[in-house]
This record gives sequence, C-alpha cells and structure tokens, in this order.
Amino acid sequence: MSMADTMRQKLAERFAPTRLEVVDDSQRHADHAESHPEGESHFVVTIVSPAFSGLNRVARQRLVYETLAHELATRVHALSLSTLSPEEDRA
Repeated sequence: MSMADTMRQKLAERFAPTRLEVVDDSQRHADHAESHPEGESHFVVTIVSPAFSGLNRVARQRLVYETLAHELATRVHALSLSTLSPEEDRA
C-alpha cells in the first residue's frame, strides 16, 4: 500500500470525512535534503469532517498530526494541511 493510501485510510477511519484528498507532492521537492528518491515524502491533504466543527485551526491540525504520527516520524517529511468543517467547505 502506498503512503498516500495508508494516510487516506487512517484519516478516513478517524474522522469520517465528507471530503478527503491526499496528494503526493514529492516530485516538487526532489532536490530537498529530506526528500526520498522514490518519493512519498511530501503531501498535501485536504480533509473536511464534522469532527472539526467548533475547533480552531491549530486544534484540527494537532488531531491530524496525532493520527499520522507514525508516518510523520518515519517517512513523511512535509505535510500541508487544509482542515475544514462541512460548514466551511466551499469545494
């Protein structure tokens, strides 16, 4: 299973999102010191979930970081997050 698939599965199980996008953005960072030649080190995540209602941006991101702690400690170097409640989703 790819890192994107692993992250997608963990986030879906934890947050039951109404929208979830996990994009491997590693190719844009290929020359950076922490990049991996095989990719899967830099990701852009958009997640819309009722679990984020009433929480500020920092609290939402902390929940995502907690959920992906293993991936962030091992393979994922960078994670760009957009965390929204369903009321905020304009997609």
